[in-house]
Amino acid sequence: MSALVESRNLKKYFKTGGGALHAVDDISFTLDEGKTLGVVGESGCGKTTLGRTIIHLLEPTDGQVFFEGTDITKPSKQELITLRENMQIIFQDPYSSLNPRMSVSESITEPLMLQGKLDKQAIRAEVRQLMETVGIAERFENSYPHELDGGRRQRIGIARALALRPKFIVCDEPVSALDVSIQAQIINLMLDLQEERGLAYMFVTHDLSVVKYISDDILVMYLGQMVEKAPSDELFQNPLHPYTKALLSAIPVPDIHNRKKRIIMQGEITSPINPKPGCRFMARCQHVSKECHAPQLQEEASANHFVACCKYKDIL
Repeated sequence: MSALVESRNLKKYFKTGGGALHAVDDISFTLDEGKTLGVVGESGCGKTTLGRTIIHLLEPTDGQVFFEGTDITKPSKQELITLRENMQIIFQDPYSSLNPRMSVSESITEPLMLQGKLDKQAIRAEVRQLMETVGIAERFENSYPHELDGGRRQRIGIARALALRPKFIVCDEPVSALDVSIQAQIINLMLDLQEERGLAYMFVTHDLSVVKYISDDILVMYLGQMVEKAPSDELFQNPLHPYTKALLSAIPVPDIHNRKKRIIMQGEITSPINPKPGCRFMARCQHVSKECHAPQLQEEASANHFVACCKYKDIL
């Protein structure tokens, strides 16, 4: 059985005055139905661009994307319309992603109207059902985004993403703009919806605590490249790449008697514009040596644990 979503050597470059910016560079992964792939890394590493390229909000420069075993790298206009029903996105900012002139019900109604499969009465019933599903009280039906708090706004975004009954949703830092108490509510809502509907998520975030809680597998990106990928528990228990170790060392530990040793990365970040061949993390790696070369992804003894570092066995 083929994976629900598959990326093969996906690349997305942007033209700049100084050359090509390698936002996503040679990313491959598979994602099964009902599973969550967490994508983590620093701001600017390309994780959001990866998600948007997968669902064709951005067109890939090279590589392939498959959905349910079908190549969707260069879909026709009609194929893209069908893909929009099966592949959706929840944006990071729950305010700017909503039309301020549309009420709650109008925002959720819009994708159903564009789809054109239901009459007005059926759409109204579906909208109320979606509001109930995501936890928006009926009294907010005619409210506008500026009248709601961040949590309710994000629930509207989730309802819009669910409206066409997709199979795959890119979650682009969906809780980073919310208060911590609201974050927990939204994450638990998404997990409940995943269990009920068999949804597959690509969960883009910089919050490692959140990604551990929600993800089945985690993909770590650095300057457009995948440096490590492993099952969630395996990655946290046995990180192999120096960059992954540095990220994990930054997670706060709520115990003053058991303080974690921070790994402070030094050096300048390599430019993503026309990067030179070789390891892009070399300039910040404390284990760099003359033997370092362009690393290839290799699988560790643990199943499905991949790392792009030619010296990871020497720094365990």
